[in-house]
Amino acid sequence: MNRNAYLSIGELARHAGVTVKTVRHYSDLGIVPPVDRSPGGYRRYRAGDVARLELVRTLRELGIDLPTIREVVERRATLSEVAAAHAAALEAQIRTLRLRRAVLTAVARRGSTQEETELMHRLATLTADERRRHVADFIDTVFPPPATAPELAAARRSMTPELPDDPREDQIEAWLELAELAEDPDFRAVLRALAEDHAADRSATPLSPPRPDLVVTVRDLAGRALAAGIAPDSAEAEPVVARITAGYGAATDPCDVRDLATPAYEPATDPYPALLARLERAADPRRERYLCLLAVVNGWPAPESPAPALGWAVAALRARAAA
Repeated sequence: MNRNAYLSIGELARHAGVTVKTVRHYSDLGIVPPVDRSPGGYRRYRAGDVARLELVRTLRELGIDLPTIREVVERRATLSEVAAAHAAALEAQIRTLRLRRAVLTAVARRGSTQEETELMHRLATLTADERRRHVADFIDTVFPPPATAPELAAARRSMTPELPDDPREDQIEAWLELAELAEDPDFRAVLRALAEDHAADRSATPLSPPRPDLVVTVRDLAGRALAAGIAPDSAEAEPVVARITAGYGAATDPCDVRDLATPAYEPATDPYPALLARLERAADPRRERYLCLLAVVNGWPAPESPAPALGWAVAALRARAAA
């Protein structure tokens, strides 16, 4: 095509693959203005306007508005600048749409009430700063301040959700459920009690060294008993229960924990109720659900479930407490 030859509006539309009405509209906006008019007053264009019109069509298909396109074709803005700005805008829209889809998917799957739906929508639309404040409020409620309980600093970090800037859909869904769970005051109270238990275990004195983590201890001891097929209320379970209570029975007794290992030690009070209460808190299914959701949100491996071992230990202590 001769680039200096004139094209009628119909010829330009045909070469660019658009309608005459579209060319006329862009011409009226000054985006693809005619270079001349025929003696009869008809618009005339150059062959180079075909490429310009094709660029306009492409940018419109990408969702860029006409005023911005005019800035590009008039070279008042570079194409790369416009592309970068619109790519960022589209990314924000995509994140919004993914959040909306996550909320709707959760509502459809759970059969949520109007109140639950409104809560999930509010949690989904939090800004990054609002999300951080929401998490900080939950963590500060559950854990004593670091200044007063430095032994819980690692636990605070391990329980803190951090949703990535560009989360996957499963991370968004997990965040919604986790954030909703974190608003439950009863669940917060359970975790607070567990944190205080853990802090007491980790507080060392000259006479009382730190105790090992209770859940880890129960997972190891009760887990082996469970694997061996030992019933929690059987006589065979006695040595396992004794080893568990030996480490934690002093929670209800003023004696030094080391005395628990001596044959002559007999607790002045029943060691079962306080330890049983701790294990029941640790076995709360909401705690395990929170940890599973936390792993998804933070991109961590799925945690090993302590539920079977905790259930065995709870049953064993209940049987002995009742006796």
